[in-house]
Amino acid sequence: MRAPSLFFFAILLAYISLQCNATDSQLGSEKVTNLHFYLHDTLSGKDPTAVPVARGDNVTPNPGNPVPFSSVYVTDDVLTEGPERQSKMVGNAQGLYVSSGKSEFSLVIGMDFEITDGPFSGSSFVVFSRNPVSHGDGRELAIVGGRGVFRMARGFALLQTHYLDTGNGDAIIEYNVTLLHY
Repeated sequence: MRAPSLFFFAILLAYISLQCNATDSQLGSEKVTNLHFYLHDTLSGKDPTAVPVARGDNVTPNPGNPVPFSSVYVTDDVLTEGPERQSKMVGNAQGLYVSSGKSEFSLVIGMDFEITDGPFSGSSFVVFSRNPVSHGDGRELAIVGGRGVFRMARGFALLQTHYLDTGNGDAIIEYNVTLLHY
C-alpha cells in the first residue's frame, strides 16, 4: 500500500511545481528598485500634513513630547528629492501613525508611499512597521506590499532624521528604500 501513497505524493508535488512556475511566468522576473527621497511631516502652522485624530485620556502634547503616547495622526506628507521643502516633489505618503512607546519615542506606521514623478509615477509601496524614533539614524521599516509597478512589493526602508523640532513635532526624514517587486 505504500507505493500508491508515494506515487500520489509525487504527482501532487509535480502539480504544485507546475502551478508555481505558471504564476512566476505571469508576473515576470523579480526586480530590485532603490529609491531615495525626503519625507516632510509637518504638525505645525496653517497647513499641517499630519493631523491628530485621537488621543488617550489626559494626554496632551507639550514641548519635548509633541506626539505623546496613544496619539493617532492621519497624514498626507510630501516626498521631495532633497531635504528642502522647495526641492522637486516626487510623491506623497498617506496613512496614519500611532505613538506607541510609553517610555521612548516610537511610532507604528501604516502608510502608502505614492511616487508621482518619473518612471514609477502612479505606483506605490506600503509600509507597515514600528519606527523607534528614539533609536536615532539607521532605523529600518518593513515594506509589505505595493501597487502598479511595485505590485507584490516587499523590502525595507532605512531612515535618517534630517531635521526634528521636538517642540512642535515637525520632521524631515531621509528614506533609502530597497524594493523587491515583479
